[in-house]
Amino acid sequence: MKTNILIADDEPNQLELMSYNLENSGFGTIKARDGKNALQLIEDHSPDLVILDWMMPNMSGIDLCRTLRSRSETKQLPIIILSARSDDSDKSLGLDTGADDYISKPFSPKELISRVNALLRRSRPALINNILEHENLKIFLNEMTVTYFDKNIKLGPKEFKLLSLLMERPGHVYSRGKLLDFVWGHGVYVEERTVDVHMSRLRKALKTASDKSLDPIRTVRDGGYGLFTNKTI
Repeated sequence: MKTNILIADDEPNQLELMSYNLENSGFGTIKARDGKNALQLIEDHSPDLVILDWMMPNMSGIDLCRTLRSRSETKQLPIIILSARSDDSDKSLGLDTGADDYISKPFSPKELISRVNALLRRSRPALINNILEHENLKIFLNEMTVTYFDKNIKLGPKEFKLLSLLMERPGHVYSRGKLLDFVWGHGVYVEERTVDVHMSRLRKALKTASDKSLDPIRTVRDGGYGLFTNKTI
């Protein structure tokens, strides 16, 4: 499972250069040419990190950053602002708006990759380490494999994505709507009951691998699902 990065820049050459270097470093990329398009793509694809040019048509990178920080679902999304403005006051404005990092143009591809990796290490270390762990449960993201009590578990692609999301934030409850958007895609019509069906399959697989029939997944009434401390079924 690749770490996906959305890049928004209205300069075609700059956009393609960043995309090329990020993909050569093992990342997946999503490209946008203006702020409004970037916002829609963020809603549709839930990227792991976004890179926003300050000056863009329709919505600037600064305005888009403010919008993302005002929404609960993107409040913690890692954001890098790019700008030809290099004054300290401009950097302060970008960071005060909610960006996690600020890169002044021109910059080298090596600097961009280093900044991206550094931000991911701070904000989402599992994406860099390739492993998500919770008690006796491990996910190896690149290999798309799962072990529970050191036993390999076979999961379908939907169950794998559901478990990956839950394991990124143990203790956090995800609504069925959020899970639908993450696994099936934003704007795709699927009944919320579908989440329950796939979550049941996931729990069955985990129970089979546990000698004590432990269940780390909780169903929260009128809330959704979350990953918590193991509990005997």
